[in-house]
Amino acid sequence: MKTIISTKYIKNTVLAAAALFTVSATAQDADDTSSPFSLSGSIDTYFRTALTTSDADGTYAPEGASTSFANQTGFALGMANLIGTYEAGDTGVVVDLVFGPRGTEATFENDVLNGIINQAYAYWNVSDKTTLTVGRFNTFLGYEVIAPAANFNYSVSYLFSNGPFSHLGVKADFELSDDVSLMLGVMNPWDTNDISLTGEYSLGAQLGLYDQFFNFYYDSGRNGGLGFEVDYTGGFDLSDSFFLGINAAYNTNSETETGFYGAALYPQITASEDFAIGLRGEYFAYTADGFDDVPVIGLTLTGSYSKENLIIKPEIRLDSWGNDFEPFTDNDLAPSSSLATFAIAAIYSFD
Repeated sequence: MKTIISTKYIKNTVLAAAALFTVSATAQDADDTSSPFSLSGSIDTYFRTALTTSDADGTYAPEGASTSFANQTGFALGMANLIGTYEAGDTGVVVDLVFGPRGTEATFENDVLNGIINQAYAYWNVSDKTTLTVGRFNTFLGYEVIAPAANFNYSVSYLFSNGPFSHLGVKADFELSDDVSLMLGVMNPWDTNDISLTGEYSLGAQLGLYDQFFNFYYDSGRNGGLGFEVDYTGGFDLSDSFFLGINAAYNTNSETETGFYGAALYPQITASEDFAIGLRGEYFAYTADGFDDVPVIGLTLTGSYSKENLIIKPEIRLDSWGNDFEPFTDNDLAPSSSLATFAIAAIYSFD
């Protein structure tokens, strides 16, 4: 779908970015040696083409049959990301702004400033072991995140695309020991998280054990809510150069009688200081009461070459659907159950 960016969007974007840089300059002038303000961010762009289907209409799959982000044909922009942090003593604030198609999709273009606020929260380090956070923050569910600089694969998984992206509410993080942590949260329901017109709220929890994380989310499922989701995210260093990431999730919504489940493995090999290669193998299925599950197998092979702050990621991806589901179009404009694509992305980050 072609996105038209309004002059209001551009104006607000420029003003927001200018405000961040103004605050940064003021803070640095006040104390040249130690500023409480920091600025980081990234920008990403990519080229993508189909290997097995037609590029003619610029669309590979209908909504709901593809993953989020990086779905354009030809050269495309991902997003620009600016993160401003101000910390004074035990308290601080974070404002995370996103500009571009990836950011707009992640925020649903339904919040302040036409969907450019990815995160905006304040925090209080109550003690060395306890932190309170209030505002809008990215989700604790899933292996992947919105900002591509923090992911190994450039495209994202079905598990990440169908879970929450962010939450609006309050959470408390507890460090119970060096290897055990606990998070508890009360938030607006997903994915109506900007407001709660019905007076309903969601509950979230995360238990961390030796860098393995067990995540839980619940809302009633009514009025566009997600329902119940349980998620495991973790990984293991099998050697100095071989890491295996793992993600598994199960979701059910008793109101809509729909849901999903799946698992993904992320084997990654570091070949040198500058180059690594990784595979995401994912099995995912949609569920609906009275219907057969609709499964998809996704295989994504990604290389990652780093040069200073720049990362180049070539990527080949194959998606194959089962149960006679044919969301794609082949070169003869006939329905197809599989799709192979090639993409190459450039990501530049700074801090």
